[in-house]
Amino acid sequence: MAALVWGCLSVERSSKHTVVQSRSVTHNAVAPGSWSASLSGGRGRILIVEDDPSMARAVSAGLEARGYEVVVSSTGRAALKASSDYEPDVILLDLGLPDIDGLEVCRHLRRWTRNPVIVLTADDNVGRKVSALEEGADDYLTKPFSMPELHARVQVAFRHRALLASVIGGQIIVLGQLRLDIAGHVAEVGGRSIDLTRRQFALLALLARNCGKVLTADFILQQVWGPEWAENHATLRNHVHGLRRKLGSGEGVPRIAAVARTGYRMIPVD
Repeated sequence: MAALVWGCLSVERSSKHTVVQSRSVTHNAVAPGSWSASLSGGRGRILIVEDDPSMARAVSAGLEARGYEVVVSSTGRAALKASSDYEPDVILLDLGLPDIDGLEVCRHLRRWTRNPVIVLTADDNVGRKVSALEEGADDYLTKPFSMPELHARVQVAFRHRALLASVIGGQIIVLGQLRLDIAGHVAEVGGRSIDLTRRQFALLALLARNCGKVLTADFILQQVWGPEWAENHATLRNHVHGLRRKLGSGEGVPRIAAVARTGYRMIPVD
């Protein structure tokens, strides 16, 4: 069996599988926050939260080779920001992070996203596994592991995500001339499709689902952008302004109203 060594990472290859394992623990930072630009129209976005640079590089390379877009964060705080900035489809989470315990990161993620979280860690303690699953992790893979096994688990996570989206998001919202296809990510006004960014669509869907209700600015920011964006009211104002412009003010179009010192609400169409 031949062994390829990348830094402190050992990758052993046989005719059947590739084993990925860390030979030492390091807290050197991996530059966080940039999606791989080598792919366009990939199979999906994956956030790797890993403070061991060699492990992060190996997992990232293996997933990119299979067609995924990948971003790496080396700390818990960077991971929380990346998860809101880049909206990954699946998150691979190491528990032994230098700033925040991985279980705490998982707990924060579950406050605002249902996307699958797969724990990748050298800790094989049963109690730790149970705690991770109770905090919202969907799967738990102990290092060392093979890339084919990791890829298989990632594929399962994507299938679960698609199924969840079809169950909780497969709905049509109609408010006057506004029609939202949540699963299809399509917005129409008067039968005409309007071009929205992912964030604009999420904001519009949140307001539409709660039509008539006042939503605080902090609540909207946490739901649409994530916990790291709480109190970033200028960003919210800019997105609301852009939404109003794209929706227009024609007859039968619901209006987004500002509520002084509180937040926003969508005015029901008479």
